[in-house]
Amino acid sequence: MSSRAKNLIRTRLMNLIPVVAGIIVNVVLSYFMYSMGMPFMLDTAGTICVATLLGPFYGVLTAVLTCFVSTIFFPYAFYYSFIYAFIAFFAAKIIRKHSDSIIKASVRLVIISALLSGVLCPLVSRGLMIAGFSTIINDAVIAIGFESGAAYLIAYIIINILVNLMDKAVMCGLVILIFRLIPNRIIDRIRSSRWLQNPLPREERVSARRTSSGVRYSVRVRTAEMVVMTALVIVISVCWVSIKQYYSNERAERISQAQGAVEMTVGLLDAETVSSIKQYGEDAPEYESAAAMLQKIRESYRNVAYLYVVSMTGGVGRCVLDTPGMDGVHAPYRTGEVLELEKELTDYMAAVNAGAEAEPLETNDSWGQLIAVTGTVRDRYGETEAYVIAEVSVDDLRSYINEFILKTLLFVSGIVMLVVFFELWITEMYSTYPVSNLVYCIDSFAEAGSDQAALDDNVRRIRKLDIHTGDEIERLYQAICKMTLNQAEQMRNIRRLSESTAVMQDGLIITMADLVESRDSDTGEHVQKTAAYVKIIVEALKKKGYYAEKITPKFISDVVRSAPLHDVGKINIPDGVLNQPRKLTDEEFEIMKTHTTAGKAIIEKAISTIQGGNYLKEARNMAGYHHERWDGKGYPEGLHGEVIPLSARIMAVADVFDALTSPRVYKPAFPIEKALELINEGAGTQFDPKCVEAFMDSLPEVRVILNKYSGKAV
Repeated sequence: MSSRAKNLIRTRLMNLIPVVAGIIVNVVLSYFMYSMGMPFMLDTAGTICVATLLGPFYGVLTAVLTCFVSTIFFPYAFYYSFIYAFIAFFAAKIIRKHSDSIIKASVRLVIISALLSGVLCPLVSRGLMIAGFSTIINDAVIAIGFESGAAYLIAYIIINILVNLMDKAVMCGLVILIFRLIPNRIIDRIRSSRWLQNPLPREERVSARRTSSGVRYSVRVRTAEMVVMTALVIVISVCWVSIKQYYSNERAERISQAQGAVEMTVGLLDAETVSSIKQYGEDAPEYESAAAMLQKIRESYRNVAYLYVVSMTGGVGRCVLDTPGMDGVHAPYRTGEVLELEKELTDYMAAVNAGAEAEPLETNDSWGQLIAVTGTVRDRYGETEAYVIAEVSVDDLRSYINEFILKTLLFVSGIVMLVVFFELWITEMYSTYPVSNLVYCIDSFAEAGSDQAALDDNVRRIRKLDIHTGDEIERLYQAICKMTLNQAEQMRNIRRLSESTAVMQDGLIITMADLVESRDSDTGEHVQKTAAYVKIIVEALKKKGYYAEKITPKFISDVVRSAPLHDVGKINIPDGVLNQPRKLTDEEFEIMKTHTTAGKAIIEKAISTIQGGNYLKEARNMAGYHHERWDGKGYPEGLHGEVIPLSARIMAVADVFDALTSPRVYKPAFPIEKALELINEGAGTQFDPKCVEAFMDSLPEVRVILNKYSGKAV
């Protein structure tokens, strides 16, 4: 590592010392005032010192890290970080602008920071529904006569501003005192260490800034706009995705709780108990224990608002058991009381009773916005004795989401501000500041004309900058230093370097190679699952001794390896047919059927080209004939029985089973029991009976594969 690099690292570490000291001062003072319950927090002294000494980035860094550390004793501290980041920014800006009059700068800083803290802190506290920093201000507002509402908030803000005026005045006085005690040479040395060069004298720095401010569209402005726009896009995207994910997760969690309550009730409440309660009402021996059990179940699921048991007779619903609602408003129905059930709910109950897969029912009525989940209590003959209904409320999700949005925005805003100022600091340190100083010196050099003394003086000034950014800027600087030795060569080289730095190379080449597998929106993990099912079936056939002359280790290997190629012909199917989100028309189905012949032709061409051997021959058979039927009613050639290649007969079972148990854009996934029933029904008509038998005998292995890819137990 070069000595310059070591010096740079040492300098950066030295810059962190004021930051650490500022954080310690902020945290210690704020903890002391917070624990005492005082309205003065005194938590910006270190921030203002660091911002004044090292600039806005280090000030914002101090502010954000102070809030982060302060969460140890005040958990909500980080939500206020953006406010203190703004104070750090204004401290650096105001002090730099009015550096010649520290009193004037301090007065402006006190007013601006007091307004920021006085207005924004109460608004954040109100938005988060938390208490302010001190109960003293709250007591003062109540003493005036405001206890709630907008008037209370306005009065709280006004008093808070007055308190913050005193707080920030003390802070600025402390900062002035600190700067009075530190020698000017140390302050200048610390400030100079921010830059990757030797700074110009103060008067020349002012002139350089004026020259830079006259630029129509400076690098700093361009970078600031780019960073702010990027930050806004990120924040909006993060909030949007977070809100959607939060709502989805919370809704799913509540539905899961309702389902759990229903499943537990159905599991614990037997049909005989329900029948007894229906017959004898509250006088039934089992009533008290059943009602207590139902109440405990509802209370064990915190989001279940209502849990009750209903019997249906002739389209009329009667209460069997009910529990007090969690809202504390709706009293439970009495046993035998007729319930006015919404038609949507009765239809949903009927669908569940029929065994259909129905999404939980969402209603919005006088009981609030609810999601209902129902289950059936059946007797030993499978007849429905009663329905268990659990309802969860989603009325409170809006307030949760609003709180979530606010917390996300407040949390992210502090981090985003830190990132923005970091980017601006990097840009200023590596680009804006050295370039503006360099431009100022070059302008002075150009204005020197043929005056040798002036040229020599500007050469010395340029070399004194000692820019060491380690990138193109440094190379440009070194080139300019060399060019100043000869006026004519300097001007020519400056133009060439300007042109060379203006040239930008895009060099973006995007390659798309996914031609087959990504076209079918229903593919998912279809090829992996069918290959696994094919392996299970062919190994079961071998174990049973079926087709022993055909099923060799080589055949098993070829079939399993070639299984993923069975739908390769779909590359020829138009997207409008392949990804049609409904049942295909006859014409579309005829087009879809051609994927078998197309797949066979593709693999035959591959066989003739690369001499694929048995592996590709079985791939050809599976691609061409996996839609043939055992009874000869399949396609494309209407083959029947053992005329159909064995590998295709195996694939037919695997392919149809995966299609049944997987969701498609036009249908949900069938339950495994229904899928197995359909596979069994197809034995001897659609499928080779021996393949179906081998498949059914291997259901444990099939369930393992289905569990693996579905992510739930079946």
